[in-house]
Amino acid sequence: MSNPPENRGKHHQVRIEIDDAVADGMYANLAFISSNNSEFILDFARFLPGNTRGKVASRVIFGPIHAKTFLKSLTESVENYEKKFGPIKVETADKNIGFHINQGENQKNEKK
Repeated sequence: MSNPPENRGKHHQVRIEIDDAVADGMYANLAFISSNNSEFILDFARFLPGNTRGKVASRVIFGPIHAKTFLKSLTESVENYEKKFGPIKVETADKNIGFHINQGENQKNEKK
């Protein structure tokens, strides 16, 4: 179904609301990302020192297009942050906690 000619090229205001509980946010220091042919699943978790168990606090599911645009937006946000505050240093030592970069590649190397 196409837009009527009078609506073409016009922008409509979209209103997004946020519940108070969601607005308070939640802390995560660990993320797991999995995917299949139609979606990306991001599990955000907390794992605090001294504990033997962590807990997934939130799960977000993206379609491929939204995952790609999220990646682009996050990349731009990190670049803007670093321009303003300086480089973010990522520790390379594995502490068995945190966000794992190239986790699959690291696991392959550990098996060798």
